[in-house]
Amino acid sequence: MRLRSLLFVPGDRPDRMEKAFGSGADALILDLEDAVAPSKKSEARKAVAEFLARSRARAARLFVRINPLNSFADEDLAAIMPRKPDGIVLPKAEGGASIAELDRRLAGFGDKDTRILPIATETPAAVFALGSYGGVTPRLCGLTWGAEDLPAAIGAASAREADGRYTAPYETVRSLALFAAHAANVAAIETVFPILDDEIGLKAYAARGRRDGFSGMLAIHPAQIPAINEAFTPSKDEIIWAQRVVEAFAANPDTGVLQVGGRMLDAPHLKLARRILAAERDSAEPSP
Repeated sequence: MRLRSLLFVPGDRPDRMEKAFGSGADALILDLEDAVAPSKKSEARKAVAEFLARSRARAARLFVRINPLNSFADEDLAAIMPRKPDGIVLPKAEGGASIAELDRRLAGFGDKDTRILPIATETPAAVFALGSYGGVTPRLCGLTWGAEDLPAAIGAASAREADGRYTAPYETVRSLALFAAHAANVAAIETVFPILDDEIGLKAYAARGRRDGFSGMLAIHPAQIPAINEAFTPSKDEIIWAQRVVEAFAANPDTGVLQVGGRMLDAPHLKLARRILAAERDSAEPSP
């Protein structure tokens, strides 16, 4: 499943849902949690269910961010599961036990296919459960993190320095979430860039995520999608390099170290080359 860009859309704004299809995002996240006031939850469920029902030929994957498992999750699932969303974004997830419970609830609707994308760092307990996601359910399609709920949960003034960089505790959480995703063998999804009028900053942030090992990113506005898609799509130069590396090792199967383009390369470089080519194939896949 290609997940370079995932765009949040408020669940009580059906007009924005329709427009979001034209953004180029690989997935839309129809939000029933933070973007919707408690008094509008019922209205939002109805709007999201109706949008899912009339969007059978989908230009993007349709995920729904439900409320936490100990909140309005059952009401959310009852409204949307008959309309067959592609995935559920689970907030306040606390490790493998959370997705096992969500898997159980989804199965209760007779569903076998809906994927799960947990937001895995929103409580202090969640941070200590990051290593428990692997092997729990094949529904797991990725892992993402957030830098808003966690500081609020512990009384921190902010997760960021004055210049926008994450403070040390949240850089640590970001790194743990990244490695947790790879340990579970699923996509690592970078969290949002919250500033809407900083194109240069957005591009740098997305490029940093790609450099560090994330394969996609959350977005809060359609205008962010082109830069995110570009950042998480291999460039022509990367693809050419990766093809040369794979071909060189294929031609010399008994050699552990090769020289390609004046550089000495070994097994980790071959693994990276294969990842780049796999990402290129994913980016070329047709829309759902």
